[in-house]
Parts: sequence; C-alpha cells; structure tokens
Amino acid sequence: MISLLQRVSEARVTVDATVGASIGRGLLVFVAIEPADTAARRARMVERISGYRVFPDEDGRMNQSLADTGFELLLVPQFTLAANTAKGTRASFTGAASPAMAREYFELFVAECAQSLPRVECGVFGADMQVMLINDGPVTFWLEA
Repeated sequence: MISLLQRVSEARVTVDATVGASIGRGLLVFVAIEPADTAARRARMVERISGYRVFPDEDGRMNQSLADTGFELLLVPQFTLAANTAKGTRASFTGAASPAMAREYFELFVAECAQSLPRVECGVFGADMQVMLINDGPVTFWLEA
C-alpha cells in the first residue's frame, strides 16, 4: 500500500463538473493498493496517516498529527502511484492491484480511517477526477506499508 500525503489548506475532488468531496485544513492522501496488501498493512497505513506528525505545534515544529488536531482527511484512489517507471517512456502498472481488489481495499481503508478520525472524505474509485489543492508548506510525504 502506497500513500502520498500532502498537507493542505484546502482540497477538493470534482467529477463531471460536480464537487464530490472537499476539505479545509488537513491532509490530501493519494492511495495505491498493491497485490500483496493485507488487512494488517491497511491497518498500519490507517495508523500512520492518522498519527503522522505533519502539522506545526506552538513552536512551529511538525509535531502534531490529524489525530491531535482534528483536521480533515481527503482520500483519493490513484493506482498510478504503483507504476513501474524504471524502463522506457511508458509506465507499467503490473505493481497495482486488480481493479476489483483495489476498489474493495480502498473502500475498507476509507471506512477504517473514518472510525479513527472526525472527518474523512473520498474521491470516486475509477472515475476521471479533477483534484484541486492548496499545498500548505509545501509538505509532501511518501508512505508505504
């Protein structure tokens, strides 16, 4: 499982010119499911995202997490994060889970995040989405579980 976290002032996902999900201050996380992912890996990623310290404390140091602040989370499925780009000029997506597995795991992941965080929004699996964000910092981290 791969997650690309971006600390944002705001973010939204639009599908067919309609805003499907939006958040204020928090994290926009692009998520890729891989064939070897398990429930344990998914649970670990939920832990990491909710507890990853990316927000400033009173001294301006990145010492606070979503769990500490109550900020919002927007999850967006993005299989291209699992691409193999080592050769040539066209990515291979054999490192991504099948669409059926990825959809199931992404939906479970969203539900598990919602159990531990106050506000969780998500993009639409398999849709052509437009994602708008204001990256705060910028602060971006790549996490794997």
